[in-house]
Amino acid sequence: MVFVFRVCHVLVLVLCLSAAEDFDWTKNDRGSFYYGTFPAGFSWGAGSSAYQTEGAWDKDGKGLSIWDVFTHKKGKVQRNETGDSSCEGYYKIKDDISLMKELKLNHYRFSISWPRIIPTGIKSDHVNEKGIQYYDNLIDHLLESKITPIVTLYHWDLPQVLQEKYGGWQNISMVNHFNDFANLCFERFGNRVKYWITFNNPWSVAVEGYETGEHAPGLKLRGTGAYRAAHHMIKAHAKVWHTYDTQWRAKQKGLIGISLSGDWGEPVDIGNQKDIEAAERYVQFYLGWFATPVFHGDYPQVMKDFIGRKSGQQGLGTSRLPTFSSQEKSYIKGTCDFLGIGHFTTRYITQKNYPVGRSGSSYFTDRDLAELVDPRWPDPGSEWLYSVPWGFRRLLNFVKTQYGNPMIYVTENGVSEKMLCTELCDDWRIQYYKDYINEMLKAIKDGVNVRGYTAWSLLDKFEWDEGYSERFGLYYVDFRNKNKPRYPKASVQYYKRIISSNGFPNQREVENWRKKAIETCSSSNQLLAADPLTSHMEMVTEIVVPTVCTLSILLSAIFLMFLLRRRN
Repeated sequence: MVFVFRVCHVLVLVLCLSAAEDFDWTKNDRGSFYYGTFPAGFSWGAGSSAYQTEGAWDKDGKGLSIWDVFTHKKGKVQRNETGDSSCEGYYKIKDDISLMKELKLNHYRFSISWPRIIPTGIKSDHVNEKGIQYYDNLIDHLLESKITPIVTLYHWDLPQVLQEKYGGWQNISMVNHFNDFANLCFERFGNRVKYWITFNNPWSVAVEGYETGEHAPGLKLRGTGAYRAAHHMIKAHAKVWHTYDTQWRAKQKGLIGISLSGDWGEPVDIGNQKDIEAAERYVQFYLGWFATPVFHGDYPQVMKDFIGRKSGQQGLGTSRLPTFSSQEKSYIKGTCDFLGIGHFTTRYITQKNYPVGRSGSSYFTDRDLAELVDPRWPDPGSEWLYSVPWGFRRLLNFVKTQYGNPMIYVTENGVSEKMLCTELCDDWRIQYYKDYINEMLKAIKDGVNVRGYTAWSLLDKFEWDEGYSERFGLYYVDFRNKNKPRYPKASVQYYKRIISSNGFPNQREVENWRKKAIETCSSSNQLLAADPLTSHMEMVTEIVVPTVCTLSILLSAIFLMFLLRRRN
């Protein structure tokens, strides 16, 4: 076995596991591709978030968010890039909805920027009507186009004032401030919005914002910060759910849930009970950390056991994992009309003990496990994102068995690319969507209650600490052009065909989709120019665009002209 250590706590392992060996505690198999269609009424969509796409960071009365401040500090983001202008989505509502109509989307998932409508985060200070008007326009144009809005209340852009004044999610006061913000959204938009998501991927907010410091607000509170932030977000989620349930549900008739991200964890050795326990621990510390309180009222027992034991070994009088009172457990339990699932990849998991040292413990060492990946897995983009489609079906079946088969909307699923020349002919993304969506179809066949799917993402956008170096979009955005033009990648045509067929009708037709999608990108125009020298060039067909790496083409042309002139 060959191991390579990575910063993100991942080991790379050469694995020789038989494909016939399946995970024990959920019914699953790695069978062949399944041709069939989704249930009638299945909802197809694409997603975005406010900070990643809107731009207009200081326009029309918007307040500062923690991401505005974080990205303006040198060294926090690759190449010191920011979301100041991003995709300029704030100014391109009609343009972007035309892209959604081209895809024939049933729904569009976006988030509301808290500081855009309440600049300080404190409702009693000021409500920004221009911010309200922007979201009014977006919602109205979506509905006019028969596209259902699915609205996330918190996609990481906490008002900076709340961070400076109270310490952000480290402080219990966030619960009431978030509830005031949510209540305002229900009041102003709830007559038209029927699907609400309280938090997007609170795991990342807690761990990367308050444990590792990779994300805003950039705090490194090892072993305590993530647990405290998560505790307050769970309480905030529950309060907002109850506010909607008691004050708005009867008249607005909407649903409110939470979107949780979770990689799947597969035991390295399915014959080893310790590896099986480690794999389940991995999922419980990730997805279960938030899902178990929401569905069952308290943290997973394994989290309480492991963190409690390690806290004791450190000589602490109480566990670093906060506790819920009996009243809070009752209040939190059942606060989920639907569960949003964000899923991208899988890890192999094995048992690994981390003794408590002088430096204490962290979220990662509390789990007593090691993450491993098979180097044969495709990894076209982000260093953490390997394509492992069968893990998606397993995760969905795990949710079904653990939480009573809740109504599920897949709120994020997709793949990035990270290369100097960005291809519009994104064959690997077509393959990723084909395989992952098919595993979701198999999960529905298993009885999992999945009602909708959201491709992540509609557009290339700002990717947090990675800046613009990674691209998840179905549509390419030329960030070097001040107008931020959008160009369709081949995956647009492929996803569009999945939507129009509501699945995968037969092998011949599905294979033809890929062929036709790739045909839209000829060899002469499959690379889009990021070089400013070509910004004057215009599209002459739907997908004929200037080429990235165009500099080399231009140099070749100049050299050829030079040779011709010498010959003359």
